Amino acid sequence: MIITKDTVIGEILDTDFEVAPYFLEMGMHCLGCPASRNETIAEACSVHGTNPDELVEKLNAYFAEKAEK
Repeated sequence: MIITKDTVIGEILDTDFEVAPYFLEMGMHCLGCPASRNETIAEACSVHGTNPDELVEKLNAYFAEKAEK
């Protein structure tokens, strides 16, 4: 899976819920909320005052490493 700032959070979590800690560490503790699951990374980061590029980088590194295994 390739992540961009426009990727919807629910799609990411449905693909692999193991990435939940990446969202939790940015302050997004409402992962089960339907509203948050429909937000893009850019939207969520804007609400939480975090850098979407950093989160995208972490998520892509995670999925790339997982694909190598």
